[in-house]
Amino acid sequence: MQVLRALAAFMVAIHHAQWDASLLAERFGLGFVRNDMLPWMAGVDIFFVVSGFIMVHASADLFGRPGAWRAFLSRRIARIVPLYWAATTLFLLVVFTAPAALNSGRPDLGQILASYLFWPTVSTQGLVQPVYSLGWTLNYEMLFYALFSLGLLLPGRWTLPAVTVALVLLVGAADLAGALPLPLGFWGQPIVLEFAAGMGIAVLRRRGLRLGTAMRIAIALAGLAVLAVAARFDMSASAWAGPLWHGSAAVLLVLAAGCGARRERPASAPVRALAAVGDASYALYLVHPFVIRALRQAMSMAGLAMPLLFVALALAGALVAALLVHRFFEKPATRAMRRLLAPRVASTSPKA
Repeated sequence: MQVLRALAAFMVAIHHAQWDASLLAERFGLGFVRNDMLPWMAGVDIFFVVSGFIMVHASADLFGRPGAWRAFLSRRIARIVPLYWAATTLFLLVVFTAPAALNSGRPDLGQILASYLFWPTVSTQGLVQPVYSLGWTLNYEMLFYALFSLGLLLPGRWTLPAVTVALVLLVGAADLAGALPLPLGFWGQPIVLEFAAGMGIAVLRRRGLRLGTAMRIAIALAGLAVLAVAARFDMSASAWAGPLWHGSAAVLLVLAAGCGARRERPASAPVRALAAVGDASYALYLVHPFVIRALRQAMSMAGLAMPLLFVALALAGALVAALLVHRFFEKPATRAMRRLLAPRVASTSPKA
């Protein structure tokens, strides 16, 4: 599962690195052909299905327990908030000190506050996204966490059905009613059903589903094949297109990753390395735009018109930056926030 997290974060980084590479090439009058063998932003869909799986798997000790909702929410806030707030703050510093390096205007106070509170808002570009645009996915994550924590108020056997029904009702209402006002119009997008799909896979695992190695490889290859086919189509025509294609591929990949037999032998060195990147996947997701944009500015100023080299350096730099941020900021900040919010839970919290 950690390897899959690494893949998802790296896919998003590839998308953004190629976007900036095309801008770098354009500045010097060069051509740049993107490699779109996969729909790289489908990494977000993989993240959402993984999130649904992990929330069930990592919260098994909370179902039916008094105060479970508070413990769960404390864990998730401690995991998500420190690094996202730090990234948002850094972005705002760039906005107000070096706006020419960015593609957006200066946000107003309402947009800034909404961003820190994970509340859907319209950006200066007219899109429903926070000040730091990558946070749109975290707005969905926080919706899922809120619904999951409310579900934990119910008897254990009703938690997951209640969360699933809530997600389905949100999407159904938005689909039937048409354009709903914010935040319902944002929360009701079909992509949120990917959280339910991940929860379903976790339930299958809890009920004993284990796949053999050959079957897992076949399912994973099928997921990659679906992504390769999806890369040939325009997913912007319908709100359902992305979740149906990318989401179904993500379900296959998470099923292959999450329903294997217990590992009897230690993982190989390459797998351990990929798992380490998976541990830092959240940092990679939030940090890579800063590395990519800084490198583009530096290469533009230096007159280095080499977009392919830019992509390679940007991805390598983003990976190194993510590992450093994860080790020296994210982990200590998460531990500190857990101690602040829930001292008793922090010592027993499973890794998520």
